[in-house]
Amino acid sequence: MLRERSTPNISEFFRYLASHPEAENKLPSLNELSRELDISLASLREQLEVARALGFVEVRPRTGMRRLEYSFTPAIRQSLGYALALNDDHFRKFAEMRNHLEAAYWYEATAQLTEEDKQDLQTLITRAWEKLRGTPIQVPHEEHRKLHLSIFKRVDNPFVIGVLEAYWEAYEGVGLNVFTGGYEYLQEVWRYHQVMVESICNGKFEVGYEALVKHTDLLYHRP
Repeated sequence: MLRERSTPNISEFFRYLASHPEAENKLPSLNELSRELDISLASLREQLEVARALGFVEVRPRTGMRRLEYSFTPAIRQSLGYALALNDDHFRKFAEMRNHLEAAYWYEATAQLTEEDKQDLQTLITRAWEKLRGTPIQVPHEEHRKLHLSIFKRVDNPFVIGVLEAYWEAYEGVGLNVFTGGYEYLQEVWRYHQVMVESICNGKFEVGYEALVKHTDLLYHRP
């Protein structure tokens, strides 16, 4: 029997997932769910496919179905992917929103980082410069992505994290992770990153904030 709950206008299957904590372990078979929810198998399968696309559930051959921990990222991934297929300029608009989010959450995010987190950020800076100064030169894209996500990883807001994660997937999708901006551009980007990390480690968050805001403008002036 489903518990009464004040929920938005969502499908029967979504409401079931939200109302049954045990769904994290294993969901009943489709036939059982169809009977319990009083909906056809065809309708249930459609709702299940949507739930899988949104990252609400996973289905494995041996373990069956189970509910996943909530993440906003899959929903944004689907919508943003469609937006980019319509028009690449949607990335610029999405990037603007992401930049505002990072600026808005900078102080909250950096204040929560642990000493271990700070060491990890310093390691990313070191690895990035090794790639940039190596022979041949390598684009430190993985370090770039990890650096930003690591700075904001302790923000307790799944919607903020979802936007930030989806941004990097889109960044790769439109090809900005390849070496097209020139060596001088990459050096400038990582000088800002170094200032950001040093400011976090030294507790000079205002200096890091200024570096964050300035460096986000570089993307729009990329050669």
